[in-house]
Amino acid sequence: MTPSRLMMINILACLLLLLRVSSVTGRLIGGGGDDNQWVKTMSGVKIGKFQKIHVGQHGNFSTIQSAIDSVPNNNQNWVVIKIDQGTYREKVTIPYDKPYIILKGKAKRTTEVVWDDHETVAQSPTFTCLADNVIVKCITFRNSYNNPVNGNRRVPAAAAMVTGDKLYFYRVGFFGLQDTLWDDRGRHYFRKCTIQGAVDFIFGAGQSIYEACSISVLGNALAPNLPGFITAHGRTDPNDSSGFIFKGCNIFGSGSAYLGRPWRGYARVLFYRCFFSDVVEPTGWDAWGYVGNEHQLTFAEYECYGPGANTGSRVSWESNFSWDQVKQLTEMSFIDSADWLYTIPYQKF
Repeated sequence: MTPSRLMMINILACLLLLLRVSSVTGRLIGGGGDDNQWVKTMSGVKIGKFQKIHVGQHGNFSTIQSAIDSVPNNNQNWVVIKIDQGTYREKVTIPYDKPYIILKGKAKRTTEVVWDDHETVAQSPTFTCLADNVIVKCITFRNSYNNPVNGNRRVPAAAAMVTGDKLYFYRVGFFGLQDTLWDDRGRHYFRKCTIQGAVDFIFGAGQSIYEACSISVLGNALAPNLPGFITAHGRTDPNDSSGFIFKGCNIFGSGSAYLGRPWRGYARVLFYRCFFSDVVEPTGWDAWGYVGNEHQLTFAEYECYGPGANTGSRVSWESNFSWDQVKQLTEMSFIDSADWLYTIPYQKF
């Protein structure tokens, strides 16, 4: 074999090796180093090119909703909608039949969707996600009827309603006053998000983990000495798997607020290793319309710290969890027993 032929064989072998590596990492070598063009599917094996849509002054669309509307019904491939910085005055809905959408703003503080509906809580959300398998990153949703705080009468006015399954929110802002985030149902993961409000501003029957989130209480928007409520969970059955789990979150703000009250009779909320400022009401929880049935409620805190974390004055019926019980609720398997979080392409865009 001649030296030139041997060199050619070695080059071909190296190219084949590189292609094998690319199939494992989800990146096509020789594609200009653009990881954004190549992602794994939900199976974690097949590699495919995903569609990109640009919203902005020089984009494909000038509104976010028109970009969503352009996605085919019953879509089965990830579609990235990149949104330029700016304030978008519109209501945005991802319908049931448009899954596998990624909404990606420039940053939580510079890309904002604003509307002010407030007639009913069902009609009010600025952002609604009905579809499964959706990722939202670096964007803020605001219901401006009561936020920023103004002279308008306080009414239920949601910034967002999320009811699809397998939803991931990363560095997303939700700003309102009453009923800010309607975490309706489904498995959801909120990481490094900001949720602001005063009354029941995280509510619904979702099965959700909130990790490293900022929970901002606008107690100064309420009447003097009137406390607010951070959560209002809607679990209706003791065998229901839903619950709100807060891990390593920061609870702060003005005025005061209870950690939660039950929207339905088997509400379940856990705060785990969270920082509590003195905004937290000393008694911690309120039974609301379920006085006499407190034994049905699961309201707990574990290894929280800060000025508001002293449990000496907490209600007597607060749940006293063992570490095994806490571990069961705080591990990712609480929302991700099928590993859907580990196969979505949130690191590839």
